Amino acid sequence: MKGLSLKKPELLAPAGSLEVFATAVEEGADAIYVGAPAMNARALAKHFSLEELASMIDYGHRNGVKVYLAMNSLVKEDEIAQLVELLTILEKLSPDALIIQDLGLYYLIKNYFPSLTIHASTLMGAHNSINVQQFADMGFERVVLAREMTLAEIKKIHEHSQVELEVFVHGALCFSYSGLCRFSGYLGGKSGLRGRCVQPCRRRYTWSGEGSGKGSGYFFSMNDLEAIDQLSDLTEAGVVSFKIEGRMRSANYVGSVVRAYRKVIDKGRDAGSIMPEAHRILQGAMGRKPTRGYFSSPQPADAITPFHSGNIGKFLGRVLKRKNGNITLDLQENIETGDRVRHHHEKSGERKSFTVKDIQSNGQSRKTADTGETVTLFLDAIMSDIGDTLYKVDVRSRRQMESRRSRINPSSFNRKVENIKQEGTWKNIYRKLSLKPITRQKEKKQDSRRSHPPSLLPIWLRSTDLKIVSSNVVDNPARFLVTLDAENYRQLQQQKKAYRHLVRSLTWVLPPVILEDDVAFYRKAVIELQANGFRRWMISHIGQLQLFRSAYPGKRPFISADYTFNVLNSLALRFLHEKRIGDVQLSIELDKSILENICRRKNKTQVGLTVYARPPLFTARLKPDFFKFNRTFISPRGERCELVQKWGQTLALPDKAFSLLSRQEDFKKAGVDFVVIDLSFHHFHKKEIAALRRVFSSGGKGRKESSFNFLRGLQ
Repeated sequence: MKGLSLKKPELLAPAGSLEVFATAVEEGADAIYVGAPAMNARALAKHFSLEELASMIDYGHRNGVKVYLAMNSLVKEDEIAQLVELLTILEKLSPDALIIQDLGLYYLIKNYFPSLTIHASTLMGAHNSINVQQFADMGFERVVLAREMTLAEIKKIHEHSQVELEVFVHGALCFSYSGLCRFSGYLGGKSGLRGRCVQPCRRRYTWSGEGSGKGSGYFFSMNDLEAIDQLSDLTEAGVVSFKIEGRMRSANYVGSVVRAYRKVIDKGRDAGSIMPEAHRILQGAMGRKPTRGYFSSPQPADAITPFHSGNIGKFLGRVLKRKNGNITLDLQENIETGDRVRHHHEKSGERKSFTVKDIQSNGQSRKTADTGETVTLFLDAIMSDIGDTLYKVDVRSRRQMESRRSRINPSSFNRKVENIKQEGTWKNIYRKLSLKPITRQKEKKQDSRRSHPPSLLPIWLRSTDLKIVSSNVVDNPARFLVTLDAENYRQLQQQKKAYRHLVRSLTWVLPPVILEDDVAFYRKAVIELQANGFRRWMISHIGQLQLFRSAYPGKRPFISADYTFNVLNSLALRFLHEKRIGDVQLSIELDKSILENICRRKNKTQVGLTVYARPPLFTARLKPDFFKFNRTFISPRGERCELVQKWGQTLALPDKAFSLLSRQEDFKKAGVDFVVIDLSFHHFHKKEIAALRRVFSSGGKGRKESSFNFLRGLQ
């Protein structure tokens, strides 16, 4: 192992409870990140009170440890008042930084709370140098890079920007690029971008056409990242902070991981001698099977073990019998009362944890049991079937828990927090925002004399194929949106005369993921297309504004924002308006209430909505050999998706398009300015074009199709 640089990188640990926080401090973390109340991307975890946050910040600072607050959830319009109040209090509590994702939250902090330091969350999708440079230009002190970055790419990014770089070095990996996963939101309205992910990627799937149990596996369940052997390489690449994932993990897990990484970092040039001990410590942390992740390769061979469930912890055994909530199993690991155990229901993919309160063996109650024994455990309100699996995920010492928790005293900060609340300064800031009150509009009575339907909204027709412009799928679309990639660019260059008439009506769409090696192509293509008269663009990431800094002089581009900007509030629209982004597609995950609330406060910004699409439910870099592209995979619940490749990425598409075509009158009343029909993953054969024309000419009436979250609501 090469020697670490003289300046040691920061070791950044997670904490989801006071006990874990105290453990991380005790084991030697340099900094700890915790979730801000109801505004973080681990909303399923226990929320800290303001008094607990104050006590942790105080305890951390007294011990020389920095405290960062994760406020990396997307913000709904009706949450803005709560957000302003929270920021007013946090400003007085003086955390070392806020980790954020939402552009509306960014706008609020930069304009009204400039003393707060901000870090760009990994959910903001920093996967190339232009994205990172954009965040640096926006005033972010640090950027948490996408987990899919290689060492070579990280080094290039560091060479292009001097902003601090942070990377995850240990813990859970998401299959999708963070910020681009809609799997959980699409299947049940629980958005991963709002911290409510139900982890559908951890379920067992079966390829269509395969027999029961044949051709099935945990195809998208990633192994846990373990980069302890690569710390020196990461430091040399420019990384200043090593981050451990796990705000929902136990004190035993966090303590073990921090201890192992602390030993390696402190040993510096002599770290090789301590590696065996560090790996032994990590083995006791009860994580998943380890992988080095993407640092060494964009296609790591050990990232997924498809025939292993990917559950955290040590395998305890399978359910042999079940009766009245009791289950019987042969132990593969020892167990004792107080241990935390996770039950995996194989048919549904659901996982639930419980504490072992009693162990029965041969009719006798026991406190402990050893490997090889047959025991009976009680599962309180947990559905279980024969064949389900159990894993030991934590070993708890109640005395140690209470001792650690007692070092932090939240009650001593009750008065401080209450005094800040009573100041009421947040109300003055909220008034300065000049937000119109959200009031439900009265339904207008329909004029019985009107015999014709209201005029429909302008339609923007979208595809990944230039053939869309001659498909005649929709009559008189206002714009054509076509994804810019190497194939379309080459086709345009070869047939310039044929496409010259599209200069005014064609909008080029940039893909959401542009790998570092492709940045040069897109920079060149933007300049050349601008020079040839193409001035309309739709960007998929705020960092893509960097591509227009050297665009063709005298020809200011007209830039729109794609739904991948994840806009759920009007403050994000204000920020984008300041950046001269004129048209904004709102988040594809939104519901009716969110749409109406944003539109009442959208001011001059033109807003649109995708009303027909097969949107990518995840966008991933990984494409292992066992993937079957252009095939359907089916969940235990019967949910069907297709796996495809596009732009060098792996995408999962719902097998059928969702449709809001019949809601256009509602959209117009709400204040929507345009709608998008996205045919990106359709084939333009005669039969399919004819079928699509019938769908669009009828306005979607009489068809039973998914409406995504629009009617059921977004959590």
